Amino acid sequence: MKIKPTSDSAKSMTGLILEVFRLNGALLEAGDSLVSDIGLTSARWQVLGGIAYSDEPRPVAWVAQDMGLSRQAVQRIVNDLKKAGLVELQPNPRHARAKLVLLTKEGQRRLAQASERQAKWVEELAKDLDPEDIANAASVITAASNRLLGEKSIRRQDPKT
Repeated sequence: MKIKPTSDSAKSMTGLILEVFRLNGALLEAGDSLVSDIGLTSARWQVLGGIAYSDEPRPVAWVAQDMGLSRQAVQRIVNDLKKAGLVELQPNPRHARAKLVLLTKEGQRRLAQASERQAKWVEELAKDLDPEDIANAASVITAASNRLLGEKSIRRQDPKT
């Protein structure tokens, strides 16, 4: 027995969710292809970016929260990145056990390589698409994300995590 949404908004949101799932899979596949020869995967690239583009060094839990990923998944990837010499852990003055994650020079170099490739790739992906349509889609996705996350985004207020 299928239970279907009844309102037009709910039906449209269901369609959007299904397309986001499909897009996510395609993005992961494309990302893996784009950076595999420089020793990255989409997941590693994503975490490197999350670390690099933070306004301050963050512990794994914060990186995970900023990216909407589980702490355990990010911790596993950070461990892999550390073994590969792409990140290092430094003491956190706010919490003895929650080390801060920073990119090494090699991590910065590989992220720069990936970012250069992504810039060329995204130009082709966006070609012939209306910038306003793209912005509207991003706005709806952001609103849905914010609604789903709700108070989760407030959890990081405790500086000990």
